[in-house]
Amino acid sequence: MEENIYRSVYCGKVDRSYIGKEVRVCGWVNSIRNLGSLLFITLRDETGIVQLISEESDKFINLTKESTVTVSGTVRKRDDDMINKNMATGEIEIVINTLDILGLCENVLPFEISRSKESLEDTRLKYRYLDLRNESVHNNILFRSKVIDFIRETMKSMGFTEIQTPIITATSPEGARDFIVPSRKFKGKFYALPQAPQIFKQLLMVSGFDKYFQIAPCFRDEDPRSDRLYGEFYQLDFEMSFVTEEDVYKVGEKVFYNVFTNFSEKEVSKPPFRRIPYREAMLKYGSDKPDLRNPLIIEDLTNILSKSDFAPFKDTQIRGIKVSSIDKSNSWFKQMEEYVKSINGTLGYIKVIENNKFKSSLDKFLNDEIRNNLIEKLNLNEGDTVFILADKKVNKLAGNLRNKLGEELELIDKNKYEFCIVNDFPFFEEDEENGGITFSHNPFSMPQGGMDALLNKNPLDILAYQYDFVCNGYEMASGGVRNHDRDILKKAFELVGYSEDVVKSKFPALYEAFRYGAPPHAGMAPGIDRILMLLKDEENIREVVAFPLGANGADSMMGCPSEVFPKQLKDAHIKISD
Repeated sequence: MEENIYRSVYCGKVDRSYIGKEVRVCGWVNSIRNLGSLLFITLRDETGIVQLISEESDKFINLTKESTVTVSGTVRKRDDDMINKNMATGEIEIVINTLDILGLCENVLPFEISRSKESLEDTRLKYRYLDLRNESVHNNILFRSKVIDFIRETMKSMGFTEIQTPIITATSPEGARDFIVPSRKFKGKFYALPQAPQIFKQLLMVSGFDKYFQIAPCFRDEDPRSDRLYGEFYQLDFEMSFVTEEDVYKVGEKVFYNVFTNFSEKEVSKPPFRRIPYREAMLKYGSDKPDLRNPLIIEDLTNILSKSDFAPFKDTQIRGIKVSSIDKSNSWFKQMEEYVKSINGTLGYIKVIENNKFKSSLDKFLNDEIRNNLIEKLNLNEGDTVFILADKKVNKLAGNLRNKLGEELELIDKNKYEFCIVNDFPFFEEDEENGGITFSHNPFSMPQGGMDALLNKNPLDILAYQYDFVCNGYEMASGGVRNHDRDILKKAFELVGYSEDVVKSKFPALYEAFRYGAPPHAGMAPGIDRILMLLKDEENIREVVAFPLGANGADSMMGCPSEVFPKQLKDAHIKISD
């Protein structure tokens, strides 16, 4: 086999065993240090850094940092006092025989490669190909590949078949906004990029495949957050036939537990993960994605405090959070009040002092019965503080305050991954924009109680076989037992205002397929990018993606979105209006 003309060994692999041997290495010039009589160069490739040395510095006057070079030279041991214990190759150096510039770095760098993460994100993304040379950023992408390989092998070991579903498909009336694709061949009609492979994976179950999975790209036109990418993301999508939600739980638990224990040193929840019904999660934690590392619990104080003489406690919902032994100044409590104000709430609090007396501006509105009921319900003792919120939609406010207190008081163990499964989601919810009701989660989930529930129960009381896997305050996966009955599907959509004709037109394949013996089936979809974000302890999900769109949805590197040529618009039968 012919030798590689650019290298005989990777930079990070040159060790004591190469001393006295001639090698060829290649990569990027990491640093240049000219001492006149001696020239030191560090060379970087994907495996690490190695030091090069030459006594002929005048030969390299055109060399610049971040140029790509190939170097031949002889490996020698460094003097004992010159050994760099912070480098894997710190015991050796390469005496340069020849150095060829393969690609000269001609321009001034927009940032120091080693410090690129300190630059503005817009600058980093514009020059993402340089940002990716940063060791930390680069390693995130290598890490991503390893995790995906591990996930794929885990799924195959459980008997799942990898199948790719279409990228160009039909638009959906539910969920997030679609990215639509105009058709050249069919004037006035559009394709869509899939928000998820939902319909196709259900059709695969109807097709007789027992266990399907794929590492699926998904496309949603929804605003980005620190934990949500704009435009596209990847998920582990899987579906199973002839199963219940517990069967899906076992697969999800194995995937998450194995991935997180294999790629992190932190403590990980052992299966089975704790199950928390949606309503319990909202009451106790103020969120359907609770961070269970936080020990604080939200208590419903409505029945107790609504009997007080305090007017704002009338005809509303009241929640309390007990915290023990807060050693904070009055200014800190003022900061908490300001925080709650910033999220459109009002905060009150009660401090328990000696003899279980209350110190609070609220105390004058309370009687002994109310005080005693609070002491009993919250198990109050001297030194405790109760933070109190009242609002018609108090759960979210209380959840935000719980998270804030957990962070401020350093109650959260950062060395844990605490998983749980939130289930029993409402099937429907009030449609605040248009009145009536709408689907609260996935419209293709099976309602608990089936057709009987749809016919006889208040729609807002119907629960769905819908579940989320949650870790450390993040939704990690969403799934459900799917509706496989055409009549139930029709009725569910009818209740939110869609006629049978609409269901037929929007989901023709699924509607028709259910006439041919659809099996019970269920599945879920863990988010790949979010898994990686948590494993790498990154605060921004874009750090684990090679070429993400910016926070504004634009790609300054590629210059998109962009205008297209008039002919392209004409071919797609599109006119742009003001």
